[in-house]
Amino acid sequence: MSQGVIENLIEQLSKLPGIGRKTAQRLAFFILNMKDEDASALAGAVADLKRKARFCRVCFNITDSEFCGICRDSLRDKRRICVVEEPSNILVVERSGGFNGLYHVLMGALSPIDGITPEMLRIKELVERVRGGGVEEVVIATNPNTKGELTARHIKEALGPLDVAVTRIAYGLPLGGDIEFADEITMKKSLEGRRAIE
Repeated sequence: MSQGVIENLIEQLSKLPGIGRKTAQRLAFFILNMKDEDASALAGAVADLKRKARFCRVCFNITDSEFCGICRDSLRDKRRICVVEEPSNILVVERSGGFNGLYHVLMGALSPIDGITPEMLRIKELVERVRGGGVEEVVIATNPNTKGELTARHIKEALGPLDVAVTRIAYGLPLGGDIEFADEITMKKSLEGRRAIE
């Protein structure tokens, strides 16, 4: 077997977040020793994701159809929208079991120093959803860091003229951290202790 094939896989796996060279090497050899059908299923899942994944027309979650499963779910509380920075944040909130409403994905956070302005995020679409009626509370679950706080304040201002309660998840999460790495209990407590933005 050519060493180039393994080296190529290690290099590709190393591009994944949180995967260093040693972990990539272990993964590459694990994949090499997988049954052919399991390795093919893994490769197929990656190809399917890249081919079929798109953003929900309503909330911008990742889906393989026009609307995501959460937006289609008639049992969800449509009076509440939880605003998150990235689609991956939805998984963390869902695992906590502390929220049964809908979501809105901003696709990032405000960062003037990086040139990320409100127009580059899905804030306008959020305002339109709330303006459409039926929403009583917008829960802002942006990361508890400078960018997340700036984004939360901007959303509060944008929603100011509308008749909706705007709350912020409590700081059960560490300042400077990312929601993506929160455990279920911390996330649930953060949702339970949400507060109005001052």
